[in-house]
Amino acid sequence: MTRTIVESKTKTAVLGFDEPFCVIGERINPTGRKKLAAELEAGDFSTVETDALAQVAAGANILDINAGVVYNSNPNPNETEPPLMTKIIELVQGLVDVPLCIDSSVPGALEAGLAAAEGRPLLNSVTGEEERLELVLPLVKKYNVPVVAISNDDTGISEDPDVRFAVARKIVERAADFGIPAHDIVVDPLVMPIGAMATAGKQVFTLVRRLRDELGVNTTCGASNISFGLPNRHGINNAFLPMAMGAGMTSAIMNPVQMPVTQARIAEKKAEVAAAGLVLPEGMDDETFVTLFGLGSTKVRPGKEMEAIRAANLLTDNDAHGGAWIAFNKVAPKAGQEGRGRAGRSGGRRRRA
Repeated sequence: MTRTIVESKTKTAVLGFDEPFCVIGERINPTGRKKLAAELEAGDFSTVETDALAQVAAGANILDINAGVVYNSNPNPNETEPPLMTKIIELVQGLVDVPLCIDSSVPGALEAGLAAAEGRPLLNSVTGEEERLELVLPLVKKYNVPVVAISNDDTGISEDPDVRFAVARKIVERAADFGIPAHDIVVDPLVMPIGAMATAGKQVFTLVRRLRDELGVNTTCGASNISFGLPNRHGINNAFLPMAMGAGMTSAIMNPVQMPVTQARIAEKKAEVAAAGLVLPEGMDDETFVTLFGLGSTKVRPGKEMEAIRAANLLTDNDAHGGAWIAFNKVAPKAGQEGRGRAGRSGGRRRRA
């Protein structure tokens, strides 16, 4: 059975068809995050620290590290990205003990990350483009690490799933020429937005089955791509992930965290409540308020996608005795009720005399 091993100094994450789904946290990435990009250029790593801790607390098995900031002071990523990648990796390794995924389109940043990372990180990524194959595969072999293989080549991203499968096969075969085994190739079959292509979901499920059955490789994807541009993206993601898992997908690059409700949103809702003439109990705290009105939480917590993944792990017998599902849903006792059972009664359910 195919297993891809990714390691930190002290922890191992395993991707496999008979393993729990592997969550690769995506948030340490400045792409599309102007605030984070500005912080990194200014040497401020506070958001990186927060995101690293929050994602691991939410259940991420691996953290993706991307240092792709285009500096205003120096727009050349070949100069700026390698030292920034090293800095972020060293910082994150000092905070959390999960394995890392080194994510860059700059070969120098990939090698800088490989040199800085402890254990056996996942490299993200190689494509079917000839130039990219010749640059990245020697690094994969030199450092003996697994690599994400993205199913596009010199012709771009094909809408034809047969073409994307052929690109994946080509990468696996070229990797073998370098002495890299198929179990160290994690194929990203490329998830298209369902809003732009009605068959995108069906395509991915079919592709993942072929990649598992014909190439014997593990798979990953950018999970949120499927819902891009549509309302209630979490609802779509929550359905997509278990279906992809059922087809054989073994990991996803995704956000495991549900971000807290902002103070602005709380103030807006309180104004709506007041305008409707509702009177709230005096002294109601914000967490009680947002829970009462279904806004979420004032605290960082695991997202709904994590709930769907853990349920799917249970249903596919990749959660021994349901232990992870039970732990995930365990409610912390209120102050003064520690050691008590349901409803705060000492010893649990009350027996009849």
